[in-house]
Amino acid sequence: MALSKREYEDFKAAVDKMVYKYVARDRSSVVSAISHAVDSGCDKRKVEDKLMGYVDKSLAYKLAEKAFLILEDLGAKVKSTSSRKRTHKDDNDREKDTKRAKVKDDKESGAENKTSQPPSSGPNNTVSPGQIQAQQIKDIMAKAQAVIEERKKAMANLQTTEQKPTTNGAAVPLMPQPSSLMLASVGGGGDVSSRIAELQARIQAQLGNVSSLGLAGAQVGAALGAAVASATKPLGEQSKPTPLILDAEGRTVDQSGKEVHLTQRIPTLKANIRAKKREEFKQQLQEKPVEDSAESNFFDPRVSMRPSIKVKRPFKFHDQGKFIQLAQRERAKARLEKLQCEISQVAKKTGISSAAKLAQLEQREMKVITDECPEVEWWDAIVLQGNRYPEEDEIPKLKDDYITRLIEHPLEVRCPSDPLKPVTLEVFLTKKERKKLRRMNRREAWKEKQEKIRLGLEPPPEPKVRMANLMRVLGTEAVLDPTKMEKHVREQMAKRLKAHQDANAARKLTPEQQREKKIHKIKEDTTTGIHVTVYKVTDFSNGSHKFKVETNAKQLFLTGTVVLFKDINVVVVEGGPKQQKKYKRLMMERIKWAEESRSKDADIEPKCQLVWEGIVPERNFGEMQFKACPTESFARDHFKKHGVEHYWDLSYGKKILEEADSGV
Repeated sequence: MALSKREYEDFKAAVDKMVYKYVARDRSSVVSAISHAVDSGCDKRKVEDKLMGYVDKSLAYKLAEKAFLILEDLGAKVKSTSSRKRTHKDDNDREKDTKRAKVKDDKESGAENKTSQPPSSGPNNTVSPGQIQAQQIKDIMAKAQAVIEERKKAMANLQTTEQKPTTNGAAVPLMPQPSSLMLASVGGGGDVSSRIAELQARIQAQLGNVSSLGLAGAQVGAALGAAVASATKPLGEQSKPTPLILDAEGRTVDQSGKEVHLTQRIPTLKANIRAKKREEFKQQLQEKPVEDSAESNFFDPRVSMRPSIKVKRPFKFHDQGKFIQLAQRERAKARLEKLQCEISQVAKKTGISSAAKLAQLEQREMKVITDECPEVEWWDAIVLQGNRYPEEDEIPKLKDDYITRLIEHPLEVRCPSDPLKPVTLEVFLTKKERKKLRRMNRREAWKEKQEKIRLGLEPPPEPKVRMANLMRVLGTEAVLDPTKMEKHVREQMAKRLKAHQDANAARKLTPEQQREKKIHKIKEDTTTGIHVTVYKVTDFSNGSHKFKVETNAKQLFLTGTVVLFKDINVVVVEGGPKQQKKYKRLMMERIKWAEESRSKDADIEPKCQLVWEGIVPERNFGEMQFKACPTESFARDHFKKHGVEHYWDLSYGKKILEEADSGV
């Protein structure tokens, strides 16, 4: 066969899809074999023979059939198998196919004979439920003929009905006359026989269609039922339309006179609905009268309409001399500020301002002292009468009973800084002494173990064998079975190693114990007193400095506070002596205040100063926190709330003295 290049490409693409659908492996080889065989003019049998080298026989036959169907779809002429020389194999295959077809025809003819034979009463002669018998068809036809005859008689009676005479000479119909619609349906009052013949022809046509199509029993029954129903339907009802009755107002009513609402066809497709809406909208536009452009605009009645006329603002005149007074007031204010600045500069140079501030601090401290001073001291209240001091001119009255020759010795009170338990000095041995002591202890333990073995309390230990002393310890046993002895030695070595590792693991602390040990090492005993250190930092603009101050205090379990106020930042830290030593090194050495400063004020020199350090009986602050204070009184109140306002007074007074010394 001759295929063009385009047809060959289409054929190859279609074969590729077909092979991909049916073949799981060697797809490219199968496609090449089919394409090459078809292109070289092979028939189906040769293509099948070539494909049997890649797939099984059934699949090869199927692929060959599919390939030639694709060729037929492309319009190519398939090579006939009769053009080649017939072989013995072809003859045998043709005979087999002929036998198969003959057996198939015999089976079909036998089935038809069984269908045509009447059903017997035997248990083995049963009829298939999906088929209908010829006798049943004849019965249905007989019933249809009987119904048609009855209809003929009924139509004849309708035409030949006689009227019965009455007593007054009027004629009374014995049966109701056919209506005009029925007569019209029969053919306008013509011959009824033509109508009956037409119905019979219709039934015969239905039966002919049934027999020609060879339908199943259920389908034959349905077709015959439809034919009989159409034939037995009253003639007046077969073509009778629905009567339309209108009243005087033009409304649709039924036979009883009630109004009937006719159902309207409503479009269900969205395209039809949109088309209907477009039509309605066009009608509304056509019906709507043309309005003016001003009236056709949309306005919100809730919005107030502003007048289009611009309201002119009237002139506003000022009184004479108003701006002159304002200028004079600004000049006076500027002169006052300049005078205050000069006074402050002179006061700073002379030291008056710093002295005034220090005096305010001293007065504040004296006021606090006078407020807390009692009326009578406790040592005077014992000997004075009235529990008060006498006036200047008054003679003091004493209690004579309390004054004797005896001397009162006060009780000895423990110093708060003294420890509760007696302190014992630890004895530290030298390295040589520690080795000697360890050697002696091990010797004593070895002797004790040997005594127990000698008395039979403990079994003697196995000889400690290594690979180095294998031959020396085991001797002849190692020579007789060296492999067994080597295995024994290695097991003993592994056992000793495991015992060593288990002992180390047993002595090893758990993570919780390690954490407690570390905390115990950092924390100190503060029962004898709390060490307090107060620092003054001039600049805290760098956030890393704040982080270091706070984080190191938490890591060392220190308490305290940091008060931020302009260039006076007070840091108070409470803890043990070792903790204070580490934190002092952080504040004074590790943090580079001047190098890492981010302050924009060039007058401020970043630095950290140690203001005071000492011991107090108890802690005054909790966890380290920062407190920003807008004013000096606010900062002092923060310290006063914790009962240590003197920390602030000391730091603030030191800053005032520094300013006085520098002459700022």
